Amino acid sequence: MELSKEAFLEGQVLLVDKPYGWSSFQAVNAIRWTIRKAFGLRKIKVGHAGTLDPLATGLLLICTGRKTKTIAELQGQPKEYTGTLVLGATTPSYDLETEPEPFGPWDHLEEAYLEASTQKFLGNIQQRPPVFSAVKKDGKRLYELARKGETPDIPARSVQVTAFDLTRIALPEIDFRVACGKGTYIRSLVHDFGQDLGSGAYLSALKRTKIGDYHVYNAQTPNEIKGIFREAGYPIPPDKSKGELPRGIK
Repeated sequence: MELSKEAFLEGQVLLVDKPYGWSSFQAVNAIRWTIRKAFGLRKIKVGHAGTLDPLATGLLLICTGRKTKTIAELQGQPKEYTGTLVLGATTPSYDLETEPEPFGPWDHLEEAYLEASTQKFLGNIQQRPPVFSAVKKDGKRLYELARKGETPDIPARSVQVTAFDLTRIALPEIDFRVACGKGTYIRSLVHDFGQDLGSGAYLSALKRTKIGDYHVYNAQTPNEIKGIFREAGYPIPPDKSKGELPRGIK
């Protein structure tokens, strides 16, 4: 990341480690605010290449200036995630945004059976987005309809999953790694995995680790990026309403 007005206007791709509880829009807003304050700009184009849910963490590519024209290309890059799922219950949102409800037994499931189930979700598969998602139906976001108690019929779509590895099995919890293509919902993958097992499952933690050749190990949180500007002598004031960590999140 080059700290100059010209570099940000010409365009940079920033590797941002989105904190838990932040929306992708909030992260973009924090970066835009920092750049504007640092260089006295009234406005600058800033956008992200692929939404992360508020309860997910990890790599968010944020583009500035002319690099915003590459967002569609970046969104099409393969992605990798690590996470934790919990067997034996489901939630309407497929994650912890909504309360878990008991579904089915899990203590009889052996490792070989779990591994065999993951193989069913490799390759080009049909997947329905979660009802609690930003996908639009008749011009409205699905999560808006879901929060009103509506359950619209969502057509399945083709997505690609190239890896679904179980990295820790401590039932009812399972840690996993997934490599996938554009448009894949990890929440839906976890939900469908639980349905196949007959136990049910929901996502309890998720981190995006890679987008194409970009890795979260090289990313900084929005607040760390603010710190870099401050250490370089730029006058970045505190901005708890638009960029500092949300209340209650550390």
